[in-house]
Amino acid sequence: MFKLNFKIALRNIWKNKTSSLINISGLAIGLAACLLLLLYVSYEWNFDKQGKEADQVYQILTNYTDQNGVISGTGKNTGNAIGLVLKEEYPEVKAMSRMTHGWQELIANGETSFKKDVKYADKDILQLFDYTFLYGNKDKALDEPHNVVLTESMAKLLFGTADVLNRTIRHQDKVDLKITGVIKDIPKNNSVRFDFLLPWTYHEQNFDWAKELGWTNNNWMTLVKLDKGADVDGINKKIAGLIRSHEKESKASPFLFPLSKMHLYGQFTKGESTGGDIEQVRLFMGLAIGILLIACINFMNMATAKSEKRAKEVGIKKTIGATRGSLVSQFLMESLVLTFCSSILSIALIELCLPVFNNLLGIELSVSYTNPVLWVSLVSVILLTGLVAGSYPAFYLSSFNPIQVLKKKNTRRGFGALSLRQFLVVGQFSFAVILIIATTVIYKQIQYIKNRPVGYSINELVEVAQEGALLEKFDLLKDRLIKSGAVTSLYQSSGSMAVIGSNFWGMEWPGSTVADKEVVFNQLATTYNFIKTNGVKLIEGRDFSEKFASDTAAVLLGKSAVKRMNLVNPIGQVIKYQGEPRTIIGVFEDFIWGSPYVTDDPMVITFNKEWNGTITMRLNNKRSANENIAAIEKIVKEINPAYPAEVKFVDEAYSKKLDKQKVLGILSNLFGGLAIFISCLGLFGLAAYSAEQRTKEIGVRKVLGASVMNLVQLLSLSFLKMVIIAIVIAIPVASYIMNSWLKGFEFHTNVSWVVIAMACLGTIAIAILTVSFQAVKAAKTNPVTALKYE
Repeated sequence: MFKLNFKIALRNIWKNKTSSLINISGLAIGLAACLLLLLYVSYEWNFDKQGKEADQVYQILTNYTDQNGVISGTGKNTGNAIGLVLKEEYPEVKAMSRMTHGWQELIANGETSFKKDVKYADKDILQLFDYTFLYGNKDKALDEPHNVVLTESMAKLLFGTADVLNRTIRHQDKVDLKITGVIKDIPKNNSVRFDFLLPWTYHEQNFDWAKELGWTNNNWMTLVKLDKGADVDGINKKIAGLIRSHEKESKASPFLFPLSKMHLYGQFTKGESTGGDIEQVRLFMGLAIGILLIACINFMNMATAKSEKRAKEVGIKKTIGATRGSLVSQFLMESLVLTFCSSILSIALIELCLPVFNNLLGIELSVSYTNPVLWVSLVSVILLTGLVAGSYPAFYLSSFNPIQVLKKKNTRRGFGALSLRQFLVVGQFSFAVILIIATTVIYKQIQYIKNRPVGYSINELVEVAQEGALLEKFDLLKDRLIKSGAVTSLYQSSGSMAVIGSNFWGMEWPGSTVADKEVVFNQLATTYNFIKTNGVKLIEGRDFSEKFASDTAAVLLGKSAVKRMNLVNPIGQVIKYQGEPRTIIGVFEDFIWGSPYVTDDPMVITFNKEWNGTITMRLNNKRSANENIAAIEKIVKEINPAYPAEVKFVDEAYSKKLDKQKVLGILSNLFGGLAIFISCLGLFGLAAYSAEQRTKEIGVRKVLGASVMNLVQLLSLSFLKMVIIAIVIAIPVASYIMNSWLKGFEFHTNVSWVVIAMACLGTIAIAILTVSFQAVKAAKTNPVTALKYE
């Protein structure tokens, strides 16, 4: 029976080449889109879950309370003391590691040098994560301060091979380090990534302030690994007052949170996890299922549209003794064969599209064909898709009454094929319209945030890292760059204008209270020409100037900082910054330093030559950018030959803040477009069958004088009615969904009627073009041919 059904399925597929091609291509595109989205969802879902004991690794977070005892925020950084105390005093803690946040430092093999991502961490980091050691001993790799662990790619970049154990490399052009381990590259969906790993003891050698144990110097990330089955809630209750027991005035309360949940659930409101990237994962999971359902709906519609052709076949088979079960199995076999063909085509599409997909998103998705889980999942999806897509046609077609069929009576009855077909078309176009509106709103929101005033002149602003000889030779660099004509002004500072640096609390000002010491301010240390170079708008007062020796004890305040302090006539008033008196010499308009999606903390700019790290320059706009960059690179390399001269545009660094929403925009545009294409493919097939079934009617109408336009209207109207109904259903649903999504942003656009109108008109236009092609083709058929049809 299986062999017979298989042969019949192949014959029917070959006999109905056009509909089979539409079904196979529609399902293939739907399956490929669905599987690509599921690959992305899997990538996001498995963030920080690669290790065998990943569920036992926790990050120490800190809740901060205001003067009323209400949790006002949750911090992800800690001081360097809490991790040590947890490991020493709490037996449930098996391992602990403090680590620096990612930055780049120089690493060299002779004259081959690169700036690469580095982490400084306690040696227990090798117990927290299951790094695969290609060379070296995991237990001893970070025992000595001058040991270093490289990733496989880093080793090959420096030496051309990964077998580099016990060889020496130069760090920051100062210290020779011994390679004591080489590990496999860390997956991109791991939040703790680096190119080379250095011991915490070496970090303490480089920075004296890192040696001093503190509870409120929140500069580091701290991770712990607990015993399996440890009572995390119990531990959190015990450590809640740990910081306050060492810092009496602190209002901070630490707690442990699973590292494997940080990526998806890392947003907190009043101390409770309120989501994160999980919303995006759910969105794309829904989109994957939606696209596959649209493809399945197309299959059902095409199969039921052919019902009148298959009715006689069913009637004859039932008359000669075929049971309904055998007919159901036959039609399901056809569905599964079509789905199998589609799945083969979908795999080919995935292989073709995956490199482009990875390039668009900046990630590394791959299909591991040796993984048995992949094949089990793929077979499950194929079977499920085949059964879902083929179930209704199979049960519907097998239900025909043989007497009615052979007498050519109408097989439609009650809530029959036509009604359900219309319902399915309305459903898939409703989904398509929702996607069009959602995609447009997402794009509009991205543009809204992108066009939000940055607060400084971001164009023609570049920066270089202040390291090596540049730390001591800034004045020389400044003189040479100005004389070269490549830049018009520059300054050194503690951080970039585009990347948020540090914050602090404990500031005092005239009229401030004890509670005001808890107010968090952003801080940036800089030198002369700060305003002149970056173009921040000065409201009152002046910039730091070499003409005033007292400016070494001066500050600039942002507009929101002045407002928070309730200062009237702030210029000349004295505040206490970091315990020292500082005079306010200027007030500037707030600029975006952190996330462009939320309001920054109030800003304080202080004068400090020692707290450096970044050199920011204003390019000379009277010369070409390439000429300016070339001149800067040449001068920087001459002054600081050991380091690569990397000049970065500030606007490019700022644009990275929009990457997350850009990914959302790319995926929604791409797969929204595919959903619309698949819907139109189904509509095209239905229009073709409708025209074919009404061939004789068209011929009669043409003989009686009907014009091509009359016939096009006749054939198109029923489909356009369904599309219009879909639009009416989709508008309130899409408006509700997107308004809810926009409420998650402090700064957001709105779902305007212009967007809705454009989406509706676009959908109608696409539907008209799709249906009209078949309608015009049928209307232009020779009426003689049409009347001979039956």
